[in-house]
Amino acid sequence: MNLQHNPNNVITQGTPLEEAQKVLLMLHGRGASAQDILSLTQYLKDATDFAFVAPQATQNTWYPYSFLAPVEQNEPGLSSALHVIGSIIEQLHGEQNFAYKDIYLLGFSQGACLTLEYVARHPQHFGGVFGLSGGLIGAEGRLPAYEGDLAQTPIFLGCSDTDFHVPKERVLESERILQGMNANAQAKLYKNFGHTVNDDELNVVNKVIASANF
Repeated sequence: MNLQHNPNNVITQGTPLEEAQKVLLMLHGRGASAQDILSLTQYLKDATDFAFVAPQATQNTWYPYSFLAPVEQNEPGLSSALHVIGSIIEQLHGEQNFAYKDIYLLGFSQGACLTLEYVARHPQHFGGVFGLSGGLIGAEGRLPAYEGDLAQTPIFLGCSDTDFHVPKERVLESERILQGMNANAQAKLYKNFGHTVNDDELNVVNKVIASANF
């Protein structure tokens, strides 16, 4: 599957970018859409001054195989998806004048994996990062030696402890790696929960949005 994604295929919602104080970049999961992930904004009660930005994957899929597959199997979709994130962030920072600390990222499932992978590859002091049902991308034992300083960026990883798609071991490994990059990273495993977003995760997102910390 030769997936190439368009960084201009984006939906925005919330406060207009020209007026917003902060922005949340939201990445949908496999088989879903930008509109689907934006539906979570109705639960973000503390994001009154936020613009929400959600790109759309080609064929509703960011990369073809599991995030646990060798990275090369998920190319060129994976690199194209990461390029979309980078293009949007640089536009927000360079053209819209958002400081990195006022840029937040949230992803679910495939979108969570991409979110965490982008942040690990391009460390900055972001406002907050939320990887819901995901982890860093790569085969077991073959994650790269990520380098850089996340400057205490609050990063939350929420996932079921029995998620069919996301082994809890990868969630906890991702937490350790991000902590090693000086992130304020916290993982939380939910007992026998499904592959979905729950109220507690949304409460964490609201708390970080409101206070820039856990």
